Amino acid sequence: MGMPIVVDVRDDEPTDDALDTMFAWLHFVDETFSTYKDDSEVSRLARGELALEDAHSDVRWVLERCDELRDATGGYFDARPDGTLDPSGLVKGWSIERAAGVLEEGGLRNFAINAGGDIAVRGGALPDEEWRIGIQHPIQRDKIAATVAVTDCGIATSGEYEKGQHVLDPHTRQPPAGLLSVTIVGPDLATADAYATAAFAMGERAPYWTAQLHGYEAMTILADHTVLATAGFPRV
Repeated sequence: MGMPIVVDVRDDEPTDDALDTMFAWLHFVDETFSTYKDDSEVSRLARGELALEDAHSDVRWVLERCDELRDATGGYFDARPDGTLDPSGLVKGWSIERAAGVLEEGGLRNFAINAGGDIAVRGGALPDEEWRIGIQHPIQRDKIAATVAVTDCGIATSGEYEKGQHVLDPHTRQPPAGLLSVTIVGPDLATADAYATAAFAMGERAPYWTAQLHGYEAMTILADHTVLATAGFPRV
């Protein structure tokens, strides 16, 4: 998937089989959804070489969910921002959320999966009952902007970070202005990831939009380093 994926398991049970199954799932996702591999189903769909009805059921589900999220975010989350199919903004969070389900099916209950800063946690960081997750500062790379105490949720952050200006406002085709990063915490990492991308694309409007979300909490760092958080953001 073009990023490091780190798994921290705190259970005493054997983990090899569950981890092997989880990484096999992630390799399948990469082969199927990569926009960098010419033979992936997403690449073939984008070129018109594969009909949607002939695509894998997971591909059809992801694209349908992308359409739902485009509507829910007023078009700020868009799997076709420049006219070319690219559902990557949902696929990463969705695949890690599913990976967490694979580990749970394998009997694990206390673990964290970190995929390039998007994190799914279950249970606690035993012997602690919660996970304490640091949110990297968007400018000072050796510092954290905040720490959250969470369990059984997803944490997604969108900002410039290592990739530079990779998120564009799909309405203007320009990079958003007025903010440095947006972090979303909620029950589903896939949705949190899409919300974070959409909110960052909104620029200065992001805090007003995230304040209206149901079931998801947000922290926004503005360009002047002001930090705004919703009332339930689990910062410690």
